[in-house]
Amino acid sequence: MDAQTLGLAAEDFAAHYLKRKGYRIRKRNYRYLKAEIDIIAEIDNTLAVIEVKARTTHIYGTPESFVSPKQI
Repeated sequence: MDAQTLGLAAEDFAAHYLKRKGYRIRKRNYRYLKAEIDIIAEIDNTLAVIEVKARTTHIYGTPESFVSPKQI
């Protein structure tokens, strides 16, 4: 599986997971200038901005080690 296919599969998995948890997916792959947000979702009047990370190996670390949750 190439990196693009893996990334799309991971984003689909994440969106499905969020829907099962009650989130409403507002937008996927939102682009602004050179930036991209993988998923924008909403639950209980809270807007969530989600970056999806997928890896085929842990040689460079786990996906979660590359992001940190932020609350505004």
